[in-house]
Amino acid sequence: MKARLRDFIETWDDWIFSVVDYHNEDGVHCLLRYIASPEGERVRNGVRYKKMGFDEAYEFIRQRRPDYIKGVMVVPNDDVYRHYEPDKGLRGILDSDHPDARVKKMVKALDGVPPADMGITGSKLVGLGGETSDVDFIVYGNSWFRARDLLQKAIAEGRIDGVCGIDEPGWKKIYAKRKPELSFDEFYVHERRKGNRCLLDGVLTDLLFVRSWDQIGPKVPVGRDLGMRTITAKVTGAEFAFDSPAIYEVEHPEIRRVLSFTHTYAGQAQAGETIEARGRLEETPEGKNLVIGTSREPKGEWIKSLTLLGQ
Repeated sequence: MKARLRDFIETWDDWIFSVVDYHNEDGVHCLLRYIASPEGERVRNGVRYKKMGFDEAYEFIRQRRPDYIKGVMVVPNDDVYRHYEPDKGLRGILDSDHPDARVKKMVKALDGVPPADMGITGSKLVGLGGETSDVDFIVYGNSWFRARDLLQKAIAEGRIDGVCGIDEPGWKKIYAKRKPELSFDEFYVHERRKGNRCLLDGVLTDLLFVRSWDQIGPKVPVGRDLGMRTITAKVTGAEFAFDSPAIYEVEHPEIRRVLSFTHTYAGQAQAGETIEARGRLEETPEGKNLVIGTSREPKGEWIKSLTLLGQ
């Protein structure tokens, strides 16, 4: 199946998964997000759906379909009933009789980005979003950087009612929820620079990067674990710093790339900056990578731009 990161699929069992990889040749690499359940708080076409937490989702699949667990969840193509694509989902929302007001505001803020390069993911893509649901907005490829600039311009000008930046108390709430291995001041400086989050009518909204089809290269290989390591290195390439995983090409005598599988450290540094990073060292056929986010809530792992911090 030709699916990519942040698409969704639905199986014949009424299970809804988010796609977590660009490479799905052997089945769809994904994570269970919703199941049909009388206990569910969300309703679509008269059917209740329950949102699944990460650990809960894996326990559910281990019990019901252990054959899906292959490191990550991998759903066979034959089990897929429907494929949800964010670009088509956004067009469907905008063309509906009652388009989502917050989605319309985001599109207006990004006026100048080609419509084909925009999409919507998350609950709104699969018809389970409510009035207060997050708006998980996607921009594909290099148009993402243009979109980020346009969003920040719209915020600075205050030209769209309800589209605004996040104040310091708001960032403190986010910091408390994420619990990163950075001080609040370090976290705040990095996050403010990224420019990929805003408030839409008071609801936290992410501007998410997804590669365009022509940017999808070979799969990043999983390496042999060599233990934890802390390094200082110069970033030589950050084209995919906002991707998942975030990729930083680095100049270092031993390590080729720093990868982050946790969203906290996406967009953390720019090319030319010096970073400090701690994570798990992996040896692959292509060289050694330092991997951050080796667990769901990584402890003792981080990336910080020493250049940005003036260190």
